Amino acid sequence: MTEFTESESQLLEPFFTNLDRPIFALRNLPEVLKGALFSRYSRTEKSLRRVLLEEFITAPEVDFFQAAVALSPGLTAQSKAEAFYDRVLIGYGDDSVAELGGAHLACEEISNIAAKILEDSRLGLSPLEKSTRYVPFNKKVNGRYRYYREPAIMASKHSTEYEATLDHLFDTYTNLFDPLLAWVQSETPQDEQTSDRAYLSATRAKTFDLLRGLLPMATLTNVGFFGNGRAFEYLLVKLAASVHAEVNEIGQGIQQELDMVIPSFVKRAKSDRGQQYAQYLANNVRNSQQLTQKVLANQLTAPTELVTLVEFDSDAESQVVTAILYPHSNLSQVEIRQVVDRLTPSELQEIINAYTGDRQSRFHRPGRAFEETYYTFDILADLGAYRDLHRHRVLTQERQTYTVDHGFEVPEEVIAAGMGATYQGALERAAVTMKAIKQDLPTAAQYVVPFAFRTRWRIKLNLREAYHFIELRSAAQGHPGYRSIAQSMYEKIVEVHPTLAANMSFVDLAKYRLERLSSERKLDLKIQQNT
Repeated sequence: MTEFTESESQLLEPFFTNLDRPIFALRNLPEVLKGALFSRYSRTEKSLRRVLLEEFITAPEVDFFQAAVALSPGLTAQSKAEAFYDRVLIGYGDDSVAELGGAHLACEEISNIAAKILEDSRLGLSPLEKSTRYVPFNKKVNGRYRYYREPAIMASKHSTEYEATLDHLFDTYTNLFDPLLAWVQSETPQDEQTSDRAYLSATRAKTFDLLRGLLPMATLTNVGFFGNGRAFEYLLVKLAASVHAEVNEIGQGIQQELDMVIPSFVKRAKSDRGQQYAQYLANNVRNSQQLTQKVLANQLTAPTELVTLVEFDSDAESQVVTAILYPHSNLSQVEIRQVVDRLTPSELQEIINAYTGDRQSRFHRPGRAFEETYYTFDILADLGAYRDLHRHRVLTQERQTYTVDHGFEVPEEVIAAGMGATYQGALERAAVTMKAIKQDLPTAAQYVVPFAFRTRWRIKLNLREAYHFIELRSAAQGHPGYRSIAQSMYEKIVEVHPTLAANMSFVDLAKYRLERLSSERKLDLKIQQNT
């Protein structure tokens, strides 16, 4: 039964999914008002709906409320909204209140350099980027390929060679596509169980996968985000601190657009406080870079394994089992650990097996006890694989500068198709151009680096995330580049902690010729079921 009168219900009905149940959702309210509403909600005995009614709708601020929910509020209403939110924030909330409102944001025609910096944020932002697997990147606009023409390079003596080199990469990508697609189809003929749609989609995806190594970091892409105000505020500060002019400009553009939809949530990014924070970050990066060059001067790098397990906990099994037992006991963690240290390996395995349970799919993730132990991996792989794995959030990833110093990878299928020399030639030309530009413009030169070149980065993750990461990224439909990384990570963990890895049941160690084919067949079934 509703607690509201008929007239009150009429006022509230547009803004809630129901008025008589304890669980409900908000609707038809601007983000700034949602944030203010929840910030007040935490400091009152009233129900959320009662707060909206008495302190927002029928309060003296009603003129603000009516303006705020209007379809096209004017500048006056916008100013009132900001002032009202600020008052509520100061009176009832803290920085976390800025997580109660958010926005959808699109960043289009930005380079892959910029996209990776935007996607570095781990919490509060959910990015989705244009895929190199399903979308061709060789379209021209006004007769020019779509890549970022870095201003410092274009104003230098390297401008002509920069464009010529990148044009050659895209020309090679374009010229190889049709013959390589034909070769892929000849090597993997269509069978009777596969529809034309599924077969074409799978073979095109395979061809795009093989050619993506030719795409330079300057390649323009589109990235969409949903994020909360607090995450966007920190993102704006980081963008202002970047060494890349493009990224600084993108930050200014994001600030301008978010000022139109969630102004109060991001206003501090452009304040003195925000500018000081950005300067602090920029100074730290510069100072760390200078000290690194001093400490590691004249040190040479040598080829390493694809994946190196750098660090792991020697007592991981005991840590995990202690965490498993802890919530079901009234003993202290120290006391439980003393008991665990006396258990036999078989007893430890029994507890771990019981905790993991009968996993029916990779979506059945073990609980938080698996977060007790961590693994650090050093990875040297092509940029294409890095871009795929970079999207994971519940872990620590740090990359080094994009470079051509570690060499590149040419897919074995491209070589088998007789196109290896053409592919390799375009990459070698890019390396020469990159090194020439690097002498004068070391930061900007990174835009030239194609995805086929290897980069080094490190990943630190706990066992729980390792289950998710490895089982997902070793799946049959994945790109061979990152599948091999996931498979190697699994093998490294098995070597040191076979007990903990025993229930990692959905790691796929096989190789496939058409990675997307099984997924496309499943899509066919869904299409049939929905028609």
